[in-house]
Amino acid sequence: MPWFEDIKIGSRMELGSHTFTADEIVAFAKKYDPQYFHTDAEAARHGPFGGLTASGWHTTATWMKLMIASRQGRDEPLDADGRKPPAGGPSPGFLDMKWPAPVRAGDTITYSSTVIEKIEMKSRPQWGIIRSRNSGANQNGETVLSFIGQGLIQRRHPRGE
Repeated sequence: MPWFEDIKIGSRMELGSHTFTADEIVAFAKKYDPQYFHTDAEAARHGPFGGLTASGWHTTATWMKLMIASRQGRDEPLDADGRKPPAGGPSPGFLDMKWPAPVRAGDTITYSSTVIEKIEMKSRPQWGIIRSRNSGANQNGETVLSFIGQGLIQRRHPRGE
């Protein structure tokens, strides 16, 4: 993860893809979102989506897994001061989360993240907030997940130094 100062608005990261199976859709839902249209393929045929669908939380958790994997796979160079860049901080939460289309067994969802805003924190000068538009699209190009993520990122040179 680069320092707050080095992150550019508009920079985009492709996070990878995941193909959802019926077994994993049911297993996730039984544990975390046990609504019948996520857990019972037969009952789901008569439900609002006409078949088994993945929980929105499942599609979002998969985004998170791929986001962390994309960060761990990079070897960041030392900065001019010989310091290793920060690992990234916690998130103060998501904004505007939507699941506009269902994810079905066999769908392959491709995830991405684009930086849309940088916020300097007055209360914590050693940190900034990065906001990113995050999305997942199926093999037909339909958006199945969208939200604005926020993450605290360390500043190389906190204000006042």
